[in-house]
Amino acid sequence: MSNLLDDLKYDANGLIPAIIQDHQNGDVLMMAWMNRESLERTIVTNLCTYWSRSRKSFWVKGETSGHLQHVKSISVDCDQDALLIKVEQVGAACHENYRSCFFRDIQDGALEVNSERLVD
Repeated sequence: MSNLLDDLKYDANGLIPAIIQDHQNGDVLMMAWMNRESLERTIVTNLCTYWSRSRKSFWVKGETSGHLQHVKSISVDCDQDALLIKVEQVGAACHENYRSCFFRDIQDGALEVNSERLVD
């Protein structure tokens, strides 16, 4: 596994973007950054672990909220510089308590909310 993870194309900061998708309905839930170690932790634990660029630390999605992401599959794009992770999402994926982080659409020059909050 280590050779595979080493062969991925990380950016200058050692990061690779991860698109997170609901494994059942295909909804895109979020995008986050991973480094080699967070990807390895994700593979070992089967829980999405990311690298926080602002906090400069690892975070397991849902560790404090209970809104965990159980990994169903991990795919690598053709250039090996992006990941697609299909998950079983428990609760909200978005820190603003929407199912998806993509809860706003651009409509007539403004942002329109396209879904309801799961938790107030």
